[in-house]
Amino acid sequence: MTEQRRIADLATLKAFGHPLRMRLYGALKMRGTATASQLADDLDDGTAVSLVSYHLRKLAEHGLIEEAGRSEGGDARERWWQAAQESLRIDSKDFRDTPEGAAAHTALSHVIYDQRRDHYLRFLEQRAGWSAEWQDAHDSSDFMARLTPDELKQLTAELHAVVARYEKQGRTADPEGRETVGVHLYAFPMRG
Repeated sequence: MTEQRRIADLATLKAFGHPLRMRLYGALKMRGTATASQLADDLDDGTAVSLVSYHLRKLAEHGLIEEAGRSEGGDARERWWQAAQESLRIDSKDFRDTPEGAAAHTALSHVIYDQRRDHYLRFLEQRAGWSAEWQDAHDSSDFMARLTPDELKQLTAELHAVVARYEKQGRTADPEGRETVGVHLYAFPMRG
C-alpha cells in the first residue's frame, strides 16, 4: 500500500466520483479489508452484492483499491479488498483547464461534501450514545481569517501536517480507547 496517491487523470476522477464507489472506498478505509458481501451489509440500504462487486472492480481498475489477503476460515470464493493507498489527493488545478475536467472535479466535490455532511449529521443524531468523554472531545468550529493565497496554502499545509502526525500516532499506538475520527477541513475565499 502506498502512502498517498494523487489523482490527476480525468478517467480516475470520474470513476472515483460515483457516490456508491466513494461510499465503498470509505467503508474499506474504515474496515481495513472487506468482501463485497460485508460491504453490502454495511451499506444497509439493500444494495445487491453483485452491484457492490461491480463497483469494487471499477475502483480496482483505476488502482484505487486492490485485493487483500483472504482471512482465515473465509469463503475461498470471496475476494477481499483494501484501499491501495493511505490517502488520496485531488487538486482542482489538475482539472480546471478543460470544461469537462472542471465539471467532473466540481461534481466530485459535491459528492465528497454530501458524504461528509451525512457523517456529521449521523454523529449529531447518535451523539447521546457516545460517552461523555467523546461528546466533550468533539468540536465544530469555524474561523474567518483575512489571508493572502500564499498564507492560505501555508495554513493548509500546517494543518495537514498536524493531522498527519496524529494519524501516524493512531496507527502505531495501542488501539485501546481509540475510534476513527473524521476531521473535515474547508478553507476557501468568501465574499458577502
